[in-house]
Amino acid sequence: MAEQTDIEFWFDPACPWAWMTSRWIDEVARQRDGVDVIWRPMSLAILNEGNEVDERRRESHERSLRACKIAAAAQAELGNDAVKAFYDALGTRNHPEGRASDPAVLDESIAEAGIPDELVARVDAGEFDAALRESHDAGISKVGEDVGTPIISVNGVAFFGPVISPAPKGEEALRLFDGIVAAAAFPGFFELKRTRTVGPKFD
Repeated sequence: MAEQTDIEFWFDPACPWAWMTSRWIDEVARQRDGVDVIWRPMSLAILNEGNEVDERRRESHERSLRACKIAAAAQAELGNDAVKAFYDALGTRNHPEGRASDPAVLDESIAEAGIPDELVARVDAGEFDAALRESHDAGISKVGEDVGTPIISVNGVAFFGPVISPAPKGEEALRLFDGIVAAAAFPGFFELKRTRTVGPKFD
């Protein structure tokens, strides 16, 4: 019987790097038995409250805030599969299709994921604002305030990232996963970084 691996993945659908990392986690879960992924929203708009952010990023974060609230509503009312379906639909439009600034993509993604109109209306009435903040805070509490999205927790070991491009596949995806989890499990390990030389490579 395969050893159980419980993963929590916090995302803001506006972030192309989180999208790349999510495709890698999908690849790991597809290949390895016993891997369960729980998809949880966080918000770059909430994360950057009171911070200096350039106008382009601020607009992106604010545009994504409603989507994050819809994901929180889906998490609360519809379950993990609905959150994943919504993130897949919206992320595909935002990133590989390059339509992040198109106002139609949110409605298209809501429809594709099968999220009821009445639930969206409750989101817009503010019913799930606290649920989003609670989900966001749960992720941030595991890694600290000086990170972004994604946040990953593997059997209770949490870390920001990894920031990768392109998303590895096959055995390479599993090697990266095992190495990062092993490093993150060491209590004194905090950071490993180098300058990005490429942008997100969607495939």
